[in-house]
Amino acid sequence: MKKIFTHPPQLGDVFGGLSAMLVAMPAAIAFGLVVFAPVSATQGVMAGIIGTIAIGILTPVFGGTPRLISAPCAPAAAVLATLTAEMAASAQVVTFIPTVIALVALFCGILQMLFGILGGGRLIKYVPYPVVAGYLSGVGVLILLGQLPKWFGLPKGTSLALGLQSPALWNVPSLIIGTASILAMFLAPMAPRFIARIPTVILALFGGITTYFILSLFLPELRDLAGNSLVIGSFGNTIPSSPAAAAGSHNAFLPPFLWEKGSEMLEPLRGHFTQWILIPSAMLAVLLSVDTLKTCVVLDALTRSRHDSNRELLGQGIGNTFASLCGGMPGAGTMGATLVNLSSGGKTRASGVFAGVFALIVFLLLSPLVAWVPIPALAGILIVIGFRMLDRNSLKLLKQRSTAFDFAVIASVVVAAILYNLVMAAGVGLALAILLFLREQIRGTVVRRKLKGGQIFSKKRRLPADIAILEATGNRLAVFELQGPLFFGTTDQLLSEVTPSLLQGAYLILDLKRVQSVDFTAIHLLEQIQTQMSEKGGWLLFSNVPENLPTGRDLRAYFAQVGLLGVKDRVRTFPALEDALEWVEDEILRSSAVPNFDRPLEFEEVDLFSSLSKDSQSLLKQIVSTREIKSGKKLFSAGEITSETNDELYIIRKGTVRITLPIALGKSHHLASFGRG
Repeated sequence: MKKIFTHPPQLGDVFGGLSAMLVAMPAAIAFGLVVFAPVSATQGVMAGIIGTIAIGILTPVFGGTPRLISAPCAPAAAVLATLTAEMAASAQVVTFIPTVIALVALFCGILQMLFGILGGGRLIKYVPYPVVAGYLSGVGVLILLGQLPKWFGLPKGTSLALGLQSPALWNVPSLIIGTASILAMFLAPMAPRFIARIPTVILALFGGITTYFILSLFLPELRDLAGNSLVIGSFGNTIPSSPAAAAGSHNAFLPPFLWEKGSEMLEPLRGHFTQWILIPSAMLAVLLSVDTLKTCVVLDALTRSRHDSNRELLGQGIGNTFASLCGGMPGAGTMGATLVNLSSGGKTRASGVFAGVFALIVFLLLSPLVAWVPIPALAGILIVIGFRMLDRNSLKLLKQRSTAFDFAVIASVVVAAILYNLVMAAGVGLALAILLFLREQIRGTVVRRKLKGGQIFSKKRRLPADIAILEATGNRLAVFELQGPLFFGTTDQLLSEVTPSLLQGAYLILDLKRVQSVDFTAIHLLEQIQTQMSEKGGWLLFSNVPENLPTGRDLRAYFAQVGLLGVKDRVRTFPALEDALEWVEDEILRSSAVPNFDRPLEFEEVDLFSSLSKDSQSLLKQIVSTREIKSGKKLFSAGEITSETNDELYIIRKGTVRITLPIALGKSHHLASFGRG
């Protein structure tokens, strides 16, 4: 236990767990009823309660986020309710719904454990907010559409559109009870302080139950449990040991390839494994993980703490896996119960365990009372929950043109969820997430700065005549400082920027100092640029080629691997932009017929001496000596000047002298270069 709880449980954890259970269990029962509506209300209640117990006890033990309460939640209910509604359309498979739900929950838990083990906690956080908002809003709409028939008490099988248009089909007691719960949830914050401190879900449930029993004084049929469609009804008090027990009709719940007996009973499911199990499991795992981590982020902000995303996902996966094996609903870290736990004094992970333990006690001792909970009251609670899940703030995105696309993403996911299903909504959301990423990457320019030869020069000091030539021939050189990712989304932009320079210049320098990533499409574009430059006798030059991109890739080695360097003609790389500029300037001067470009200057040709009289020049010649230094050899370093050499003045007749400043890790910074003269 010392390894599980680093801090001993406190009294506040007991009260926090109790308060959180009072919020989580009624909602979990309502979610179970939504999911198991095509099968049995009793099984729905059982699944909700068992999920509250299993997830509540195990997740805090293996998770690790203090004060977090995990329980069945609305996103899980919406995904599974959509699935069960689709299966209910086929009479052949309707009896297998409990088994399929257990399988989906099982695979969901396993995937969440894999997310945690493989470090997927950080990646799940990067799902774009418009996609999450659209998905959750779609879930909210589906909850509303699913609960309105229960609020109005419409006969089973009646479509919502027909029921709303036919007041004769409305069940008045059901409407009154549901309305009482809805009003209680909305009006609770305005109540006196001692009432407002009670969780709104509890007040709404109490309001619905109270209204039901008041109506029963005038309607005798509401006093009987048997055949009463307005209450949950009796469901016993035995916890099933497996999904088979919860389903009551199967003795196996593993995938078809693991069944030894009775596989022919589940033959109708074989062709739908991907549609009914695999895709919903993956979608549910991502959605519940996002919901949990979102709650953890809010909790961190309130408590000034920091959660471990990967460990929390591992704990959530273990809890959901165990819940599925017991026939319970899957769930996530829930915002409402967590905040109630925090405000009630919860301090450690033990508060979450206490919430699960209290749920177990209520189930074992008070299940006869749960049977009298009115279904319209739970429907009213879910209607408010679904309404609050709608991201109404997203309408503000329509005020500005720059955010209209974000609103379109949210609306598209919601429409896909309503018109098709949540699987389609997840696919639309994934596709739009990619578009959002591409939009943000393309929106910024990949070219940080573009310069001509006459606008930028190397650090090499040259003769005035040479500078004049370089200024006059500046159109032969183009320099592009690139930034951000070079990938298929930005290659067209880069080509559009570079094309005019390809037609005019002989030298193209691409500085890659601020480039963050390069994909193969960008490599192909660079090869096209190199080919065009080579065909016209020009050069493609790279400077500041990173050895370590943020992705960890050695770009210089990558260029060599794909054949962009080494075997290509008229391609060169330089460690810095100044080196590339210096090389290009030398090439331009050499090709511009500069007289004796490489010839050593005579004494009279040096600008420093040319303005002197002949007598002065003769005197200076007597004290001038010639010194030849091999290429690459150091002339002198700081601190090496002695009294014998501190009266020397160097005049460069030929070649270049570089002045460098030593920096860390054995590297140096190029300060300046001095050419002849």
